[in-house]
Amino acid sequence: MQWNKIVLSVVLAFFAIAIMATFMWPAASALAVSPMTGAPKQTLRLATTTSMQDTGLLDSLLPAFEKANSVDVKVTAVGSGAAIQMGREGDADVLIAHSPVAEEAFMKEGYGSDRTQFAHNYFVIVGPKGDPAGIRGMDNAVQAFRQISDSKSTFVGRGDNSGTAIKEASLWKSAGLPMPGRQTAWYKSTGMGMAETLRMADEMNGYALSDRSTFLNDRKDLSALEILVDATPDMLNTYNIIAVSKEKHPGVNSAMAQKFLEYMTSPEAQAKISQYGQQTVGQPLFMTGPPAAAGQPATARQPAAVSA
Repeated sequence: MQWNKIVLSVVLAFFAIAIMATFMWPAASALAVSPMTGAPKQTLRLATTTSMQDTGLLDSLLPAFEKANSVDVKVTAVGSGAAIQMGREGDADVLIAHSPVAEEAFMKEGYGSDRTQFAHNYFVIVGPKGDPAGIRGMDNAVQAFRQISDSKSTFVGRGDNSGTAIKEASLWKSAGLPMPGRQTAWYKSTGMGMAETLRMADEMNGYALSDRSTFLNDRKDLSALEILVDATPDMLNTYNIIAVSKEKHPGVNSAMAQKFLEYMTSPEAQAKISQYGQQTVGQPLFMTGPPAAAGQPATARQPAAVSA
């Protein structure tokens, strides 16, 4: 009798599990498919420079792309150097970067299958209203860096291998000056992102190199800083999309990366990019199309392809 009870209990437990699985399976399956088409939902891994995320631009662009393509875009916001390294290691399907020299090396090494410019703005030198280095309104960023160095005014750099940090290093070099380091009393390196670096410069009443979009977006929280050198020809800041090569990394979602590239350069997305920031800060944070000559703002145009 006791044995029969044990067998009966096992059988009943089996049926209970089977019934529960029947009811739970549709719910579990629904999580893996698009509610619009019923097709399995894909994932696109996007490694992007921080300005795209910090300004909120991606939040305004991604929902339409995700809905139209039944895809979840997983965003990792890091400096351009780190984003490019993620692509080199196959940890991203598509990149957004603003470090031309590093991008060109990435393409020449065969890690990228397509590289296209979709937006631009300018790097700016921001600093305290008192401007101890006397750089306000200068039309040459290299000379401005020389004057900051000569005056030994506080300068706060990112030091994180980002596109901005690489641009800063190139300006010191063009000025004929060694890259300041720990031995330089007036120079501070944060090793952090743009927003954190701007906050430190604000607290220290110092100068910093920034992409224009992040500064304008964060300006309301920065009481001591203002733009002192802006839109000079040597401060152009281009943003490019790079699809990671499937030949180097067979596991990447190259088809969806290509769709993302096409979306970001489409008239719909380009219109959004060229207007973004108008309502929040009173002016666009990014421009589209080929940059205008002599540092003058460009109007919205079709994006320019960037050769490898």
